[in-house]
Amino acid sequence: MAKAKSVFFCQNCGAESSKWMGRCPQCGEWNTLVEEIIKETKHSRTPSRGVGNQTTKPTALPDIEISSIARVSTTFGEIDRVLGGGIVPGALMLLGGDPGIGKSTLLLQVSQKVADTVGAVLYASGEESQLQLKLRAERLHINSERLQVIADTDLDHILEQAEAMTPSLLVIDSIQTMYTGDIDAAPGSVSQVRECTSRLLRFCKERNIPTVIIGHVTKEGNIAGPRMLEHMVDVVLYFEGERSYQFRILRSIKNRFGSTSETGIFAMVEEGLQELSNPSASLLAERSDEESGSAVMIYLEGVRPILVEVQSLVVTTAFGMPRRTAIGYDLNRLIVLLAVLEKRCGFTLGNKDVYVNVIGGLKVNEPACDLSMAVAIVSNLKNRIVPTDMVILGEVGLTGNVRSIPRNEQRINEAKKLGFKKFIIPEGNYKQIKDNDSSIKIKGVKSIQEADRKSTRLNYSHNPKSRMPSSA
Repeated sequence: MAKAKSVFFCQNCGAESSKWMGRCPQCGEWNTLVEEIIKETKHSRTPSRGVGNQTTKPTALPDIEISSIARVSTTFGEIDRVLGGGIVPGALMLLGGDPGIGKSTLLLQVSQKVADTVGAVLYASGEESQLQLKLRAERLHINSERLQVIADTDLDHILEQAEAMTPSLLVIDSIQTMYTGDIDAAPGSVSQVRECTSRLLRFCKERNIPTVIIGHVTKEGNIAGPRMLEHMVDVVLYFEGERSYQFRILRSIKNRFGSTSETGIFAMVEEGLQELSNPSASLLAERSDEESGSAVMIYLEGVRPILVEVQSLVVTTAFGMPRRTAIGYDLNRLIVLLAVLEKRCGFTLGNKDVYVNVIGGLKVNEPACDLSMAVAIVSNLKNRIVPTDMVILGEVGLTGNVRSIPRNEQRINEAKKLGFKKFIIPEGNYKQIKDNDSSIKIKGVKSIQEADRKSTRLNYSHNPKSRMPSSA
């Protein structure tokens, strides 16, 4: 009879301990050790070997041939941008996201595109039966003969099928449902997740088959399982968004083959996920031009400028304690911004409920959006309308001054494409403008009061080089 022993694994780093400890001795995190019952079996774990080809002989770096390696395009421009140009053969990629956000839908659509353009794709699901996958595929209008699906949780059997058919892409949905018979532990445990990922890593490197695994996330937003899971894979992607909204963001957290500053934006529609090459136009499509408390800002999603509308509502509180509610905007930044408006600018907000919202369900935490949010709050407080063709940019300090922001000209150029003609920017950025464009109006400001005045009174020169005094 197999002997059983109790082992404690750290969920953060995967460290193993024979007894429970409040703090992991390896990574130093508290309350991360979980107990697992391990049974000794006659099967031994797969020996550790180098990844890639079977040889372990060292090779000079100039002698390694890369001319024959070509990235696999998903035909989704947004996904290829995040991956750095496409899928690298032999890469192990991890996709995480909240339940119901659209991870399986996204990979099923990618699998269909790769199957139609490159070659056979094996989609292994441990959460859905083949009938359920078929129903999902019919809803998405997917019916490719080269897309093979298998409903199994035995990773060894899945790898046998993958080795037999040699697919162009292997999808594992999800890693927490997979298990290997060499380890007597429940699927989703630290030891099973670690071993299954290790086997997938060796398989995709030796067979040069790109593999995507789906990972569940915890309530804190981290991928469930040991933290070392993210260190083992080549690419870590997060699929984010609010389920009640249609917009989704694909973000690269780790990418050994490209930049981690690119993002992909999608919209969830009835037929599945639809990529948005121009998300700013979609976010501003239904903006009203007759309401106060609305302003347009430009925030950077990685290195990609996106225009979005921010709204505010300021009403007299019915209780002794005023409410502050922020949707898509950091609540702490809002509280600080209201304190600056009252202390430095003289606006009475202590007896007001303040509600702010970022349209589209996006989450904006960039300091460059402070000034537009402040102008939107003052606009609703005074019941004054901000011009619809105006963009407001700037970081607000605790003294009430407006500080410079990075990539200012890139933001302005993006707004010009959508027809915006008026810009309020920090004075520091205004002095650095090199483009002499007479078709737009740009004004630099040093304080929130200046921005408030000039958001409704734009009597300055069309030429940014013909500067008026900033106090005008």
